[in-house]
Amino acid sequence: MIRKLIVSLLFVFILQIVNAQKTATIEDSITNYFNEIKIATKKHTLLWDKNLYGPILLVNPVTRMAYANVPDSAGILQSNGSVYRGILPLNINIANTAIHWNGNDWAMILLPHLPETQQDRINLMAHELFHRAQPSLGFKPHDPINNHLNEKDGRVYLRLELEALKMALTSTTISEIKKNITNALYFREYRYLIYPAADSTENMLELNEGLAEYTGVMIRGGNKVQIIEHFKQNINAFLTNPTFVRSFVYQTIPIYGYILQTQKEHWNKDINANSHLTNYFIKAFEISFPDNLKKSVLTLSNKYNGSAIIDEETKREERIKKLIAEYKSKFIEQPHFEIRFEKMNISFDPRNMMPIDDKGTVYPTIRVTDNWGILEVSDGALISANWDKISITNPTELDKKNIKGIGWVLTLNDGYAVEKDPDGNYKLLKK
Repeated sequence: MIRKLIVSLLFVFILQIVNAQKTATIEDSITNYFNEIKIATKKHTLLWDKNLYGPILLVNPVTRMAYANVPDSAGILQSNGSVYRGILPLNINIANTAIHWNGNDWAMILLPHLPETQQDRINLMAHELFHRAQPSLGFKPHDPINNHLNEKDGRVYLRLELEALKMALTSTTISEIKKNITNALYFREYRYLIYPAADSTENMLELNEGLAEYTGVMIRGGNKVQIIEHFKQNINAFLTNPTFVRSFVYQTIPIYGYILQTQKEHWNKDINANSHLTNYFIKAFEISFPDNLKKSVLTLSNKYNGSAIIDEETKREERIKKLIAEYKSKFIEQPHFEIRFEKMNISFDPRNMMPIDDKGTVYPTIRVTDNWGILEVSDGALISANWDKISITNPTELDKKNIKGIGWVLTLNDGYAVEKDPDGNYKLLKK
């Protein structure tokens, strides 16, 4: 009996040592991550005439354990050496983003899967640190709808633009770079002819996410070969995304900006919240347009794999029509559950959003916090076009606090209840 007790105590003691070693290893890595970005941002202070380093939260979305480089005002994050750690409250959505919480503006980055390479880690953290500093740099956060990039022609001419940009990156002479940049902007301007409002909506998102990603690229470091390879890998990964409506900006502005900075360092300091980035690049690269842009674009497309791109997008269009029909049936035509927003905050994956005509956008995965509680969706939800409500399938399990449906869970706060109407739809009501 005594021997078994000794063995059990020894096992517990060893387990405690192992867990302590694991914690130490994690926090050593966290300290290293903070040091990496601190050194990199200081080195590139001239990029925005400001050191972007500031409060950072590295958060595990499963455990909600957060590691920070500074404390919070409420004392949730407790000091453990040079790192502050604590559990984030459930009402805080976890994503790669910038948030205001407990006395600080934070750059939040997800754990445990930070990029493996130092350059990629710095790129990601610098991107989010730009968002944290965005108001002080004079840029307002905008997230406009770019549904035209889920349509065949929108996708075709974006892909052709990216093909031209890839060739510009790998061109070896100034004249070849200029020719490919010119053609990229031809494809872009033709896209704007097809979709007249696109130059405004794309520009707003590029001022927001595009400049953030350009900042990440410039702070990441690396030589020309490494940066070009980074861009090529990013474009290849981007092309596998289900939709382009939001993630396109991570490709366009960083590449235009990187090429331009070889001619005009810190061009970005010319830009403000009212700038039109496409017009700026047209002027900076000294681009002139032909009288018949459509004819030029159709002629040029074959140089950039146009036939294959058009064929792929034609086939995709047929698949997407079926998917959109399914979503309309699921969230609009059939009985469903509508929840009105009051003071919502959301986190989602920008790579897989699916616009549904003028009805809104389907988010396959999304987390919403609001006055009424927390909604976690893993199998699709429709946010209305004017962002006043979210629609999900009808509940399968009803409880006062915990309500479940296929692919979603709703945790209700006090003062709210779910009610079914005569048509079989469910609604969320205040008591």
